[in-house]
Amino acid sequence: MRYLLLIFLLLQFLEASQSYESGKSIYMKSGCYSCHGINLEGLHKYPYLANRAKGYMTYKLKRFRSKLSDNQQQEMMIPFALNLSDKDIDDLTTYMYQFVEEKKNKKYDDNFKIQGDGGS
Repeated sequence: MRYLLLIFLLLQFLEASQSYESGKSIYMKSGCYSCHGINLEGLHKYPYLANRAKGYMTYKLKRFRSKLSDNQQQEMMIPFALNLSDKDIDDLTTYMYQFVEEKKNKKYDDNFKIQGDGGS
């Protein structure tokens, strides 16, 4: 019985990680990052999506898919959500809910020093 429970938990974990990666792929391929940011932080007037409640985000995406929005600004989401399946929405919301920022080792070198007078 214990082994069965252990196998079940392992399968759930593997499915969750596949859902996260699939959601990340959909997020990048659909161009969501252009308004909501690569780290789901939200840009300008667009909301952040990182670690938002999964149920709420599912509700919003399904409303957009049904061509419903709460205000005029949200109407721009309708074309992006029209072609999403229930599985796509589940994967996307899993990615948003479980998002963890990836730390990159390579950073921009801001120690650049100008030499000379800048002339030719």
